[in-house]
Amino acid sequence: MRHCASVREARQSETTALAHGCGSLRYRTVSTAMSASNGKIGDMARVSDGSAGRSAPRETPKTVRKPRRQLARGTPPDDKLARYQAKRDFSRTPEPTGKTPKMAHGRQLRFVVQRHRARRRHYDLRFEMNGILASWAVPNGPTLDPAAKRLAVHVEDHPIEYIDFEGVIPAGEYGGGDVIVWDTGTWEPYDTDDPVEAVAAGELHADVTGQKLKGRLILVRRGRGREESHQWLLMHKNDEYAVSGWDAEDYPLSVLSGRTNEQVKSDPDRIWRSDLPAAEALVELRPRPIPGPADAELAALDDLGAAGTWHVFGRELRLTNLDKELFPARSGEGPVTKRELIRYSARIAPVILPYLAGRPLNMHRFPGGAAQPGFWNKQLPDHVPDWLPRWHNPEAKQGRSTTYLVVDEPAALVWVANYGALEWHPWTSRAANQGSPTYALIDIDPGSATTWDDVLVLARLHRTALAHLDVKAQPKVTGRRGIQIWIPVADGLTYHDTRIWVEQLSKEIGAVVPELISWKWDVSERHGLARLDYTQNVSNKTLVAPYSPRAAAGAPVSAPIEWQELDDPALRPDGFTIRTILDRVAKRGDLFRAVQGPGQDLPPLR
Repeated sequence: MRHCASVREARQSETTALAHGCGSLRYRTVSTAMSASNGKIGDMARVSDGSAGRSAPRETPKTVRKPRRQLARGTPPDDKLARYQAKRDFSRTPEPTGKTPKMAHGRQLRFVVQRHRARRRHYDLRFEMNGILASWAVPNGPTLDPAAKRLAVHVEDHPIEYIDFEGVIPAGEYGGGDVIVWDTGTWEPYDTDDPVEAVAAGELHADVTGQKLKGRLILVRRGRGREESHQWLLMHKNDEYAVSGWDAEDYPLSVLSGRTNEQVKSDPDRIWRSDLPAAEALVELRPRPIPGPADAELAALDDLGAAGTWHVFGRELRLTNLDKELFPARSGEGPVTKRELIRYSARIAPVILPYLAGRPLNMHRFPGGAAQPGFWNKQLPDHVPDWLPRWHNPEAKQGRSTTYLVVDEPAALVWVANYGALEWHPWTSRAANQGSPTYALIDIDPGSATTWDDVLVLARLHRTALAHLDVKAQPKVTGRRGIQIWIPVADGLTYHDTRIWVEQLSKEIGAVVPELISWKWDVSERHGLARLDYTQNVSNKTLVAPYSPRAAAGAPVSAPIEWQELDDPALRPDGFTIRTILDRVAKRGDLFRAVQGPGQDLPPLR
């Protein structure tokens, strides 16, 4: 593997980024900005679009399409979905066909609002009635503001199965674009027993109970002319749920997956197989998220004294020392107590569980708090509750840990927090297949002389290389001083495979900035330089889980970030804490979820 020119001279005006060549990677020069404070590289020019693993658009060959079904004149009024079906080619779109309208017998009527980015972004408001979803397209979205009047265009009825539809309609198809379930819930017609007749008469009052929308929505047809018959006004009654100035665009996440339209577009959770029966057509690509603790459960935790029994996630947990200070205070903040840690563990459990489930957990325990020395706890004690999930290692050697905790349910993580484990480190393989990692790991481990700017340079170089190689990966700050990058890999790869590949990539990147890197194993021999630690790719090794706290002042969190955040001057490796990360997840979703997707083969680097 030959080295390219050093960047020492380039630091005055330009830096070197990775692209194809130089053995397998070629180095090319791109201009960059200088840090005004210390003369080091303060930012790195991006040679990719800031998203590792996103390939360039390809020209799509033209497809011969089946002709869409035509609506015959005089279509019977009971053929409720004829217009819907006539507009779509179900050999291409993942939307449900809705062959048989389904009546709501003995249950409440449902509604859904889908945020739909087609030719223009709009919201689709749909009410279940008479076996179908009566639908309106609302360009500016529904609102809780009683002073607002929204245009709502009455469109074709949709099948009941559409109430769960979230995904991507192919470009060129009717309504082509990405769709999320923005809100859903139940509704009741007001002042009528026949909502179908109310719609026909031009006025529908609906009392909705959704996750975002609540209260009375009012739909009124604007006129009787041919064009006007489709144009309605959507309003919200000035009731107890009304909120002045409320804007749907301030709440962009799906209530089904917790993601934005852009995230669903790049990585859908589920697909609809139009070639399968309706009962089997919704194919889950990932398990649906587990609900978090109820407000009443959190209130019960707050009401406990210094100790007590907490009923949460269907389990009884005996909690102790709830007011003990576990994390020292940061400047301007109070210390973090055990009660706060337990509350955080319960609230983050539905998000973090996919990264822990099925994997043995190494617990970094600090019973005396983060200010005191901690120790590693791998062996699960005999006195733990019977319901706690565990795994017995059949390959354990004499004197080694034989029984590990496996966090297969959210209550188990609450138990971990109560047990004094401030940091959560799962294996990179699943218990069912110890020798096959699910991730390849890149660990940018700063030395004593490594600055945060140096760490960012190394991370950006990885971003460029991975994007060029078309390898999907996701970064996270460690909550300490570094950055880690996780790469989902295909089944069948061994730790030897991932270790060799990451070593080759690291050596290529290290050759670009040799003044930042040491390959010495012993910290004392590194002279304060950073290490790209490819040796983490070995059986039974762990890295701290995304969203795990770290044992430091303020309870910082190992937080997933987007690639473009590497260019944000406000980014810090310990900038997110258990007091702030939940708001970030609520607004932006789980930024690390790409590593849960299908694994990938690692391309050759030579």
